[in-house]
Amino acid sequence: MKHPVRRWLIGIAAVLVLGAGVLVLVVRARLPTDAEVAERISSGFEQRFGIALKVGGAHWSLLPVPVLVLSDIATDQPRPITLRRITLQLKLAPLLLQRVIALDEVELESLVLPRASVRAFRGKGPKPVEGGGNVVALPAPWTLAPVPVEQVRWRDVVWIDRRDIALAYDGEVVFDPEWRPRQARIERAGVSPPARLRLDREAGQDRWRTRIDAGGGTWNGVARFETLASGKLRVSAELEPRQVDIESLVQAFGRSSSLAGKVSGHSTLTAEADKAQDVGALMRSLHTRTTFTVQPATLTKLDIAKAVTTVGISRGGRTALDELTGTLDTQGTDDGVVMQYSNLKARSGVLTASGKLRLFNRKMDGEVAVDLVDGVVGVPLKIGGTVSDPELSLTGAALTGAAIGSAVLPGVGTAIGARVGQQVEKLFGGGDNKTSTETKKPVPKPRASQR
Repeated sequence: MKHPVRRWLIGIAAVLVLGAGVLVLVVRARLPTDAEVAERISSGFEQRFGIALKVGGAHWSLLPVPVLVLSDIATDQPRPITLRRITLQLKLAPLLLQRVIALDEVELESLVLPRASVRAFRGKGPKPVEGGGNVVALPAPWTLAPVPVEQVRWRDVVWIDRRDIALAYDGEVVFDPEWRPRQARIERAGVSPPARLRLDREAGQDRWRTRIDAGGGTWNGVARFETLASGKLRVSAELEPRQVDIESLVQAFGRSSSLAGKVSGHSTLTAEADKAQDVGALMRSLHTRTTFTVQPATLTKLDIAKAVTTVGISRGGRTALDELTGTLDTQGTDDGVVMQYSNLKARSGVLTASGKLRLFNRKMDGEVAVDLVDGVVGVPLKIGGTVSDPELSLTGAALTGAAIGSAVLPGVGTAIGARVGQQVEKLFGGGDNKTSTETKKPVPKPRASQR
């Protein structure tokens, strides 16, 4: 592979830039003052990225091991990227004897990444070096080691999304040559039960054993990395969710869910990007597909029985289901992730409902048909509103049909409404699901039409 993924972690390019800056200082054969280190790193960062950088403090030492420590770093942006502390530890022997730059360890503490500020760096990072795997060109005769960075560790790295939700992560990654992670761990800081991703490379192959702990369950499988015939880079994975509690999972990432229960199924993930692009481009191209089963399941913010038996918009309430199955497709975009639910099937007792749903930027748009017995089939409902305030209503066609039926045959609307009401209550927990004659309510007979 001629040009592997250039940045597996956000900020790895900046780390290499700092390493190159340290190299220049060593070449000058004297230790500069801490103030000079801070000034040179600030100016070098601005020249490379076009954005000013403030370095509050810097400390540089050569012995017993070369170490550079920077503190209180902030970009000059309306909402700055901030970093409380970064420590870079270089390997001394290659540096002095072979003029090879290599970092033993990079440690970051309290990095805050507002989404809009990070996007300002898109396309401004180091460019690939023709004919080699390094991501930056160094002044001759200095070169980067086959493994430029041995290990990166981070604590309290906070991502702030478009909704201003701040999520903190801890983790570490150990690299093989060509920026392949040998091992990696990323987890949501302070979350219980844990929300954690672990990767272990399989014997030098571009395959990783993938273990995810989430919602008290697991989401394990295998991830792959490859270069396609077209030259694009591709990341893919096959995962098996098992008994993952949905509410616990989404709460770990600062979200709420309209569905409760434990999900199992099968997931596939694919992402592609040109070699000249970065990890961000891969993430934006990410597509996932999950076939799932939730058993039992509860709609925590919708009452389907109420929506069917009343005219108008229904909000709030709960709907208990024996089982919910379907397929979820997600697609990354510049403006967020589009979620498409298809082939939805809900079962409660002997009755069923089916539908589809699109979710984007928390807005819901979908349809569901409640299938009933006694010849009343497919009562259509419209899903709308938002994730935090979903709503159900009869579709326009259903409302029009009910109005025409009542006008032509007075009483028919009442009869159908009573029959639908009985069956929906049985389906979604409003009744006792008994079918004996003692529990059935009489259905009003339609009156003869008047001429």
